[in-house]
Amino acid sequence: MPTDTKRVRGPEVSQSPSLFMCRPPTVLPSYGPRTDGRQRDQVDVRPVFVRCGLVSQAKGSAYIEAGNTKLMCCVYGPKETERKDETDMKSGRLTTDMRFAPFSCPERGSWIQGSQDKDFSLMLHESLQPAVCLHKYPRSQIEVNVMVLENSGSVLAHAVTCASLALADAGIEMYDLVLGCSIRQDGASYLVDPTYTEENSWSSCSSENQGGLTIAFLPSLNQISGLQSDGEMAEETLTAGIRTCIEGCYKLYPVIQQALVKAVRKAAPPTVRELRGK
Repeated sequence: MPTDTKRVRGPEVSQSPSLFMCRPPTVLPSYGPRTDGRQRDQVDVRPVFVRCGLVSQAKGSAYIEAGNTKLMCCVYGPKETERKDETDMKSGRLTTDMRFAPFSCPERGSWIQGSQDKDFSLMLHESLQPAVCLHKYPRSQIEVNVMVLENSGSVLAHAVTCASLALADAGIEMYDLVLGCSIRQDGASYLVDPTYTEENSWSSCSSENQGGLTIAFLPSLNQISGLQSDGEMAEETLTAGIRTCIEGCYKLYPVIQQALVKAVRKAAPPTVRELRGK
């Protein structure tokens, strides 16, 4: 077989780099501070960096970074519906697509949309649709595309926030912004805005009250537009978890407002005073 002289060939005997990675422990301590310094049983979210209008080809875009979790969202439209049989004369149509980049998770994935991507896309659609004034865009379609660049936990909650910010940046009329927050219930304690390691680990030996909770919240209207829960939790624990997530959304609200105001001021035309100053 001829040899390809233009390609640098690897060694004949090699091993995957993932074998040399320091894998996180499957059991976390149930007391003391968390691995990133935050406290348990407190509404302690990770610092968030947000920026709007980074993708010039999209009508609206947003980038959010919470810890090591990084997401990008692009909004296209409103535009004419591609399929005539799906055209609604009285209301518009919202489509959502959420995908994980192959390099976003510790285990490399595929570009083909899997079952997890489809589930997250459906949850994202259910969370955003109540906040968008679709009746303002009859016979139109609005596309929301979310790409997870790095998954370090709570991706669905941050995807909801990022998509809401991108819709606002695109000038889509909305009743309110949609903010997301999630918790990891671990027995009698809970972890707000859990990391990837905390989502896939446990510290309690008891099988009761073990699960995760993610909500989508409209802060100005004080309404919940989406709720996703997995695991087994008592009714009182679930109710307390919802209240905790709402408090976490209110902590995130000023940061999102400031980023949106900054993007609007940047895109606004210069005033008469500014033109005279030049």
